[in-house]
Amino acid sequence: MRRLLTVTMTGLAAAPLAPAMAASLNVKVEIPRLNVAEYHRPYVAVWVERADQSPVTTLAVLYDAKNKEGEGTKWLKDMRQWWRKTGRDMQMPADGVSGATRAPGEHTLTFAEGKAPLGKLPAGEYQLVVEAAREVGGRELVRVPFAWPPKAAQTTQAKGEHELGGVTVDVKP
Repeated sequence: MRRLLTVTMTGLAAAPLAPAMAASLNVKVEIPRLNVAEYHRPYVAVWVERADQSPVTTLAVLYDAKNKEGEGTKWLKDMRQWWRKTGRDMQMPADGVSGATRAPGEHTLTFAEGKAPLGKLPAGEYQLVVEAAREVGGRELVRVPFAWPPKAAQTTQAKGEHELGGVTVDVKP
């Protein structure tokens, strides 16, 4: 004998069956167009630090990956803060983290909770750090604070003076 059992869920009881949406971290980095005699695209490192400036994870490293015989990695150490904190321990190219340098303009990088390289970032106060270094140019570091996980959408920003333009961090629950 078979029995037919019908279960109907409504309202809040049905919510756990809905797909969970992961929080996201969207980073906009502006690389300014500089009016100089010899322009080289900057190397850029993007990482997350705790409030005490200890590193959590590297999100992106943009460098000259196609430089002959891997010589592009030789200049990664010019991004001094990143290099000292985590760069020297990384093997390049790093899947999902490293990529080619970018031309002047605004570039967006998106990271999702639970996916590499952001992973499962514990709750807390953090800083997104962007460092740029350019051959025959300068180097600059910009820090943008943010809270994780976001309870509501939040946008914070900072601005560089030379090698970096505006850096915007959008976090969404």
